[in-house]
Amino acid sequence: MEKEFVSLLNRHPGILYKVCSLYCKEPADREDLFQEIVLQLWRAYPGFKNESSVTTWMYRIALNTAISNFRRKAVKVQSIPFSENELQIPDLREDTTDEEVRALYGAIEQLSPIEKAVITLYLDDRSYDEIAAIIGITKTNVGVKLNRIKAKLERLLKSTTRY
Repeated sequence: MEKEFVSLLNRHPGILYKVCSLYCKEPADREDLFQEIVLQLWRAYPGFKNESSVTTWMYRIALNTAISNFRRKAVKVQSIPFSENELQIPDLREDTTDEEVRALYGAIEQLSPIEKAVITLYLDDRSYDEIAAIIGITKTNVGVKLNRIKAKLERLLKSTTRY
């Protein structure tokens, strides 16, 4: 089971990277959140029944963990050894050099935790059904939230580009 879990994490590191990058500004905080998400995934892994796609399951746990930690403002890191398996942890440093992308991420940072989750999933080409399943809202509510978030991001981006 341990090998399967590590393989799963190594196949989808981008999910964890995106969530950590959106919810934490400092590299140390991103690394702590990454570890907490991996811990929560490990705890939940025995109960994963393939009722949804593995990436939907990973997003759900990662986002719930990030939002919980955001609300608590105190991350408790517990370590569970993975014996001799090597987990390939992605580099969680900010690599973005494109000014427009940095501006978008800056605007996204100003959103609420739920808004961040919805727009992250949308930008990752998740369907409304998947977003609804991960966040725990209706498909219709996803559409409403996305329209409001897009309008909010547009206002935020316009306000930062005015001279």
